[in-house]
Amino acid sequence: MKTGRFYLQLTEAKRKKRCLFSVLVDPDKFVPGNYKNASKAGVSSFLVGGSLLSAASTEKCINDLKKSFKLPVLLFPGNASQFHPNADGLFFLSLISGRNADFLIGQHVHAAQSIRRSRMEVIPTGYMLIGGKQVSSAQYISGTIPIPGDKFDIACSTALAGELLGLRCIYLEGGSGAQEPVAAELIKRVANTTELPVIYGGGIDSGKSALAIARAGCSMIVVGNAIERNPKLLEEIGNAVEEI
Repeated sequence: MKTGRFYLQLTEAKRKKRCLFSVLVDPDKFVPGNYKNASKAGVSSFLVGGSLLSAASTEKCINDLKKSFKLPVLLFPGNASQFHPNADGLFFLSLISGRNADFLIGQHVHAAQSIRRSRMEVIPTGYMLIGGKQVSSAQYISGTIPIPGDKFDIACSTALAGELLGLRCIYLEGGSGAQEPVAAELIKRVANTTELPVIYGGGIDSGKSALAIARAGCSMIVVGNAIERNPKLLEEIGNAVEEI
């Protein structure tokens, strides 16, 4: 598989022990003005996705982001119906923390031909749900049980299995709207176990929490709901990540 520009950024961040900052946009909640300071805040890319989306809202969101910003727009799809060829790239998510075949390979089969025709950058990604105190949207929709947040050995072995299967990065999901991030120690151990870039999203709602997650060894952090609630967090989080 051809290595694309954005994946090279991820691997370079891992090599230099730096951390990229990406913003996850839910097209059904998209307010363009919330992200006007994205470039100033050092945002490296926009991810577009959510648990329940319409094709029309996804297309409009991608087009609006590309028109307003000179930043990559990558899909972060919940299922095959959320694919759209206008994006610059795609995190091809395989839910390796669960045992639901539809999210391990099933949805991928439905989208594969369309993705190949698009010629966009594709990043095969091991998607791992990490358990918190509440049920996340991804957990509910996928019908899977997340890895308990205190089971470091299971998380590390799952990430390593994803690497050995040929995936290109690991995404640790603490849950959309999570009250707090997963333990930094879990992230650190996973990052030290796998040679792949590790991405983390969920519960980051301040510069302090972003810095703690970035220092744990992530190559990229992803923030979504917190910025929807408070757009001023863009610069606060961006400034924190720059300290790495």
